[in-house]
Amino acid sequence: MAANERPDDIQMDASSLCREEIYTDRRFGTIRVLVPVDPDGNDDSKRATVYAGEAQIMTQVGALPISFEIEAKSLAEAVAGYGAAAKAALDRTMKELADMRRQQQTGLVIPQAGGGMGGLGGMPGGLPGGGKIQMP
Repeated sequence: MAANERPDDIQMDASSLCREEIYTDRRFGTIRVLVPVDPDGNDDSKRATVYAGEAQIMTQVGALPISFEIEAKSLAEAVAGYGAAAKAALDRTMKELADMRRQQQTGLVIPQAGGGMGGLGGMPGGLPGGGKIQMP
């Protein structure tokens, strides 16, 4: 939902309607074909058909769905281009996951030496030392 839309003002855009067709090889993934249609459901040849691929990768926490657009003019071209588009989407996803991990790691709070009451958790009589966390 766009930022300027209110939940009580939700309407479909009749000029953006598409018929969705789903194709799968039951092995690797799925191709969704979004065929533009007019408000009566007839094919709208003025707008381009969109081919979108879907796949899943297994991670330590379960399946991660990946969606990506495939540059194609026909279903046959979309099938032929599926592998390259899926690889590019997987590479992008892995880079985003690595960036998220890096951001999480840099968000650690590292206590500084001699900060306040010293010791463990700021309590008097805690463990001596600087309290710096060092990553290998």
